[in-house]
Amino acid sequence: MSYEQLAYVYDHLMADAPYDSWVRYLCEETEHFQAPGNRVLDLGCGTGEVSIRLIKKGFDVTGVDMSENMLAVAAEKAGKEGVVFPLFQQDMSKLEGLPEYDIATIFCDSLNYLSTPEEVRDTFRHVHSHLAPEGLFLFDVHSTYQMAQIFSNQTFTLNEEEVAYIWSSFPGEEPHSVEHDLTFFVLDEESGRYDRIEEFHQQRTFPVRDFINWLQEASFDVLSVTTDFSDAPPEETSQRIFFTCRKK
Repeated sequence: MSYEQLAYVYDHLMADAPYDSWVRYLCEETEHFQAPGNRVLDLGCGTGEVSIRLIKKGFDVTGVDMSENMLAVAAEKAGKEGVVFPLFQQDMSKLEGLPEYDIATIFCDSLNYLSTPEEVRDTFRHVHSHLAPEGLFLFDVHSTYQMAQIFSNQTFTLNEEEVAYIWSSFPGEEPHSVEHDLTFFVLDEESGRYDRIEEFHQQRTFPVRDFINWLQEASFDVLSVTTDFSDAPPEETSQRIFFTCRKK
């Protein structure tokens, strides 16, 4: 997976993403479960939408993402918003060299870009090693229902003046996985022509029980498992699963 080309149109495409809901979820969970402090490690931070919102609420945030271009957009955006925060280019499953944090997050289904159980388990272990005692770990993932019923064999389109796309999703080779073929047409304002950008993305998820088992193996207490920005437990048709965990 690479967001290298997509980074500069990503915010336009994600304009309706529920960033405020992720921030509200973090604030409510960290208050309820009493996070030991306000230092946040935002893994898969993308273009910094959640990070910047958290900084404005008084959190001390560090952003990590695999994409250099995503981080460049995040830094540019932070400057425009009048905030500064550390940004690091790293693979979350190989996280290293960072200090301890009170809270770690992986939002916007970024964890679903890990393709194997080993990568997920490695990520959990590395997150654990970078959390302070009693630190909290919050993340969300697509459900198996979302992968099979909402994404697979679907085509999504957008046709606007500045950007258009065709987004086709197909079942992947691995269980509970999908492959996304994306073709974007982005307006070049200087020439008036449209640049064509092609991307290929793979996502995979796992049953809730697998995530819980791997979290426990990594020495986390699983405090809550909820769905779709609500307090409801997972059901067969739940689309997004949220986990709140505490480092033992």
